Amino acid sequence: MLDIRFVRENIDQVNEAMKSRNFTWDSERFLQLDEDRRSAIAKEETLLAQRNAISKSIGQLMGEGKKEEAEAAKAEVAKLKEEIAYYSDLHDQAESELNKLILAVPNVPSDSTPVGKDETENPEVRRWGTPRTFDFDFKPHWDLGIDLGIIDFERAVKLAESRFVLLGGLGAKLERALINFMADTHTSRGYKEWWCPVMANAKTLTGTGQLPKFEEDLFKTTEGLYLIPTAEVQLTNIHSDEVLDVDQLPLKYCAFTPCFREEAGSAGRDTRGLIRLHQFDKVEMVKYAKPEESYDDLESMVADAENILQLLGLPYRVISLCTGDLGFSAAKTYDLEVWLPSYDAYKEISSCSNCEDFQARRANIKYKDPANFKGNRLVHTLNGSGLAVGRTMAAILENYQQEDGSIKVPDVLVPYMGGIEYIKPE
Repeated sequence: MLDIRFVRENIDQVNEAMKSRNFTWDSERFLQLDEDRRSAIAKEETLLAQRNAISKSIGQLMGEGKKEEAEAAKAEVAKLKEEIAYYSDLHDQAESELNKLILAVPNVPSDSTPVGKDETENPEVRRWGTPRTFDFDFKPHWDLGIDLGIIDFERAVKLAESRFVLLGGLGAKLERALINFMADTHTSRGYKEWWCPVMANAKTLTGTGQLPKFEEDLFKTTEGLYLIPTAEVQLTNIHSDEVLDVDQLPLKYCAFTPCFREEAGSAGRDTRGLIRLHQFDKVEMVKYAKPEESYDDLESMVADAENILQLLGLPYRVISLCTGDLGFSAAKTYDLEVWLPSYDAYKEISSCSNCEDFQARRANIKYKDPANFKGNRLVHTLNGSGLAVGRTMAAILENYQQEDGSIKVPDVLVPYMGGIEYIKPE
């Protein structure tokens, strides 16, 4: 959530930022609601001061035997209470409408975020690895999975519906191997691992920015809980409504969870295979950082995600998302895209973002640094995929396929696969 005072005092800058994000918002309504709220507060405070002064005088008047004046003062207090209630209601109404409006406004992009209209204008930062050249007719992962007997799409539809997947045999084992490998690698680099609920309440999802704007993308239970779209939701809110000590920062957390997304508006996109599912596994990274260090922490988080791909030997590239392609809560984002031969292109496998204090303000996450600052400051929150497991499996199947139809298991995964070096047809 943007700071209301910042928006008020920098309305032209915010308008320009929203324009660069292709986001339309009613800045005039914001200013009017803000003025209504502040005007009601000022009137309420003036009347409260008058009421308190008069109330204080009643006892004195009674003590001096001035009963009529005391009764008149009581009547004035009663009248002021009605006026205070009136302006208090105006204050609450304006504040409610203002909060509703500002909760739907995305973050202001960082100055280092490239300006662009959409994903076609995301600049490439770097590449790692060389896409493999095949001397045989390679197959897409959805055919490989079926041929190997490790992925069953048809029975997944029978059990649930489309955009779900059923893994069997070494497919299930490879999924577990990837999860454990990713979690172990991140914890070896200083991340504390958590095991999180896969359901979250509305307050938690509001803290990270999924609610209220993106409710249609979430699966909701009859009890009012939501299936989480990413472990970022839980990891970021672990310290909601808390004040951390500066010596704790940066905090580095990671967690594996299944993730659930409606994928509203994605009809017809990536309908085959493991790329776009309603349910998928992911290992997530989250950091709580000091504002002056958060962009260095973003770079190191990207390096942590890249490390997974490098250890797996998967070619990838890093792009910087432009303003028109930036996620709702992010001020700056790098996407990692892994090479998929079936697409003859790079596809997103990780997204690493610095949200600055946008989520911390919504979730009320602060830290104290009494040696350098008076009062408490909002932390900066960062999140990144480390990695999306299904897409990683797809990349391994395609990039490590052999001419005989088998899959060579990346060396770092062999211990997690119980020594199995090749996945062969069952």
